[in-house]
Amino acid sequence: MAKRITVDPITRIEGHLRIDCEVENGRVSNAWSSGQMWRGIEVILQGRDPRDAWLFTQRICGVCTTVHAIASVRAVENALELEIPVNAQYIRNLLIAAHGLHDHIVHFYQLSALDWVDIVSALQADAKAAAKLGQSLSDWHRNSFQEIKGVQDKLKNFVNSGQLGVFGSGYWGHPAMKLSPEVNLLAATHYFQALEYQRKINQVVAILGSKTPHIQNLAVGGVTNPVDPNSPASLTTEKLYHIKSLIDETEAFVKQVYLLDVAAVGAFYADWTGYGSGVTNYLSVPDLPQDSKGREFLLPGGYIPSGDVGAFAPIQSFQDDFFGQNVKESIKHSWYDGDWERHPWQEETVPKYTSFEDNGKYSWVKAPSFQGEPAQVGPLANVLCMYAAGHQPTRQYAGLALKTVSTLLGQEVGLDALHSTIGRHAARAVRCAVLADTLNENWSALINNIGQGDYTICNKPEFPKGEIRGFGFHEAPRGTLSHWVVIKDGKIENYQCVVPSTWNAGPRGQKDAPGPYEASLVGNPVADPEKPLEVLRTIHSFDPCLACAIHLLDQDSREIVKVKAL
Repeated sequence: MAKRITVDPITRIEGHLRIDCEVENGRVSNAWSSGQMWRGIEVILQGRDPRDAWLFTQRICGVCTTVHAIASVRAVENALELEIPVNAQYIRNLLIAAHGLHDHIVHFYQLSALDWVDIVSALQADAKAAAKLGQSLSDWHRNSFQEIKGVQDKLKNFVNSGQLGVFGSGYWGHPAMKLSPEVNLLAATHYFQALEYQRKINQVVAILGSKTPHIQNLAVGGVTNPVDPNSPASLTTEKLYHIKSLIDETEAFVKQVYLLDVAAVGAFYADWTGYGSGVTNYLSVPDLPQDSKGREFLLPGGYIPSGDVGAFAPIQSFQDDFFGQNVKESIKHSWYDGDWERHPWQEETVPKYTSFEDNGKYSWVKAPSFQGEPAQVGPLANVLCMYAAGHQPTRQYAGLALKTVSTLLGQEVGLDALHSTIGRHAARAVRCAVLADTLNENWSALINNIGQGDYTICNKPEFPKGEIRGFGFHEAPRGTLSHWVVIKDGKIENYQCVVPSTWNAGPRGQKDAPGPYEASLVGNPVADPEKPLEVLRTIHSFDPCLACAIHLLDQDSREIVKVKAL
């Protein structure tokens, strides 16, 4: 008989997510993904000036901050067919890539590593052996015995104080934990180091965006960063070289630590390459434009059906109808009024809550589809699409990661291993290394363009009478993000956000096919239904951000919840 497990809320994510599973004979046989809040941004934007939309949509989330701003201005620019100065493209790209590095580092170390790393076990490790292991993997200068022993002493002080802090509620000693004490200690050391490097790269976002979270430097038509090498109030050469130093420090951590840590975890948990594949239709979009029209990109994107890399179909530009015409959303199993599947330009956002119905409506998240089928988005989709497109940096870092896993495991591991829970982590690390390279490329391009005397940063938008429509997409840290806008007489008529965690966390769609979270859980082992660590592993591998997929609203302005800070 199947046992029902309900994990509510899923922690170490952004937002409110409930996962229900049925477990039979130690494996998940069925699953439901339910977003527990409603997103009302679309309603708030109706009737507003399109130039202001990015400021509102950016507040959808305090984690995915730059991404909604970028997608929003691109949607309005797309509707206006407005070209963007290349300086603005380079500055936006630096923001995008820096935010991506910050997000990916935080996700692996602070949000997901504790699904695989047993912190308590690290207390029993031989610090010298842990240092030797780290030094065998890379030349990272902070894999010293002194630093690793210092972290072990810090952990012991936590334990002796009786307060484990952020480590206090883990499934320590769980039978699914496999790492040796020395590997656990090395990973714990890098956990603390990651806190430093995510902060360093986030300074790039703060310098260029004026603040973080929620940057202030965007505009429909470009950016508001004044460029003048001779003005202290502008984006000077001194500021740009400080940015370069922050990029270099973080790049070293990504390539010498993060990429190899994920490979090591993958080797020790090689069995997890057989779990969590789920939906293998992969959707990714091109990003980091290098021209004013959005037709030349550093990072390619496209669509892979049924996991067949050879069937990759590219998305070529910001105006590509292959993307623009094939995205739809269904509310058949979502708490909205009706039972339809529509293109975002034709959607309505009318909430209608019932109750949790396994075969009916059970989530505030809608169910997106591409060409009528559910699709997985995120770093795995991004890396597979870039690999299929022949993107050499992606192939280089994917090859390095797979070679490291193969060496540690003692057997060949191929690209197919990425279709899995652990593969999503590997792909995120590969993407992080690629983004580090693009930061350097865009920094050099910006320096060179300014050096040639081009200080242009924005083109003024002009809104015509009548109706125009646009869509803007961005390959965000969690995957394909798109904003869809209908503008009538210079005001927003309709606005829809189709976000990564809507694609992945969505319920069953119009054809009742399970969404990516749901499909990925089926077949997962569960050693102890009372401690469903394995469920968390697969869900965390997507890096959920439910605030982006949904938002909470009480139309009578009543208090919903009170949070007390201790």
